[in-house]
Amino acid sequence: MTAKIIDGKAFAENLRSRIAGHVERLKAEHGITPGLAVVIVGEDPASQVYVSSKAKQTAEVGMNSYKHELPADISEADLLALIHRLNADPAVHGILVQMPVPRHIDPNKVIEAIDPAKDVDCFTPANVGKVQIGLPGPVSCTPLGCLMLLRDELGSLEGRHAVIIGRSNLVGKPMMQLLLRDNCTVTVAHSRTRNLADIVRQADIVVAAVGRPQMVKGDWIKPGATVIDVGINRVPAPEKGEGKTRLVGDVDYAAAAEQAAAITPVPGGVGPMTIACLLANTITTASLINGLTPPDDLTA
Repeated sequence: MTAKIIDGKAFAENLRSRIAGHVERLKAEHGITPGLAVVIVGEDPASQVYVSSKAKQTAEVGMNSYKHELPADISEADLLALIHRLNADPAVHGILVQMPVPRHIDPNKVIEAIDPAKDVDCFTPANVGKVQIGLPGPVSCTPLGCLMLLRDELGSLEGRHAVIIGRSNLVGKPMMQLLLRDNCTVTVAHSRTRNLADIVRQADIVVAAVGRPQMVKGDWIKPGATVIDVGINRVPAPEKGEGKTRLVGDVDYAAAAEQAAAITPVPGGVGPMTIACLLANTITTASLINGLTPPDDLTA
C-alpha cells in the first residue's frame, strides 16, 4: 500500500477562491471590505518572507492589507500603542503580530493587548476559551487547516481515534479541542510520553506536531491511518551540495507512506493551509464584528 498524498497546496488554492467569493459578497451586500493588519518587529528573514506572503495573499482575495514594519529596538509601550490604535480602527478586522518579538518585549502583553474580536491568530485567552466551549469565533490557523484537510479526506471524523503528538498552545492543544468537537476520541502525547510508538499504533488519525525531524517512524503507523504532518524542520542535505539543507516533517514520510492510507507531504501539506486559514479567520471576525453569521465553510 502506498498512501494517497493529501495536497494541501491545491486545497488552500481552492479555499482562497472561496474566500474571495465571500469577500465579494461582503462588499456587495454589506459594504464591508475585510481588513487584515500584520505587525512585524525587527528584520528576521524568515518572518519577513512569511509576512510578505500574507500581505500578497490578503490582497489577492480582495481584502485590505495593512502591513506595519517596526524597528527591532521599538519600545514595548510604542508597540502596544500601535495595537491599541489598530483595535480602534474600524477598517481593521484582523490583527496579527508576527512572533517572535524581540526579547525586551513581553509576548504575553502583546497578545493580551489585541482585541479578542480582531484576534485572527486565536491567541488571546478569550478566544482560546471560546474554542474550548464551542462559541463562534476564530480558531488557531494551523489546527483549522488540519481539520479542513481531515474532513475533506475522511468525511465524518466521528468515533475515530486521533493521536496528537505535541501539546503546544499553537497546535496540539487547540487541535485536541477541534477533534473532540468532531466527536473523535483524542489522545494527546508528546516527546516524553512513555511507549509513544505503541500509542501511535492505535491511531486512526495521527497529527504530528512535536518539532523533531522524522521522529515518527513508519512502523508506528497503523495500516490505513491518516497522517497529518505539521512539522517543518530544516536538515542538512549534503547531496544538494555543501551547506545545503532540505525541509522534512516530524514523520518519516517515505516509511509512513507505505503504511498510511493518506498522508500530508512536507512541504506542500499543512503549510499552505495556515495562511489560507488566516484569511478565513479574517472573514469570520469581519462578519462577527458586523453582526453577521460567518460562512460555514470557513469555520470549525
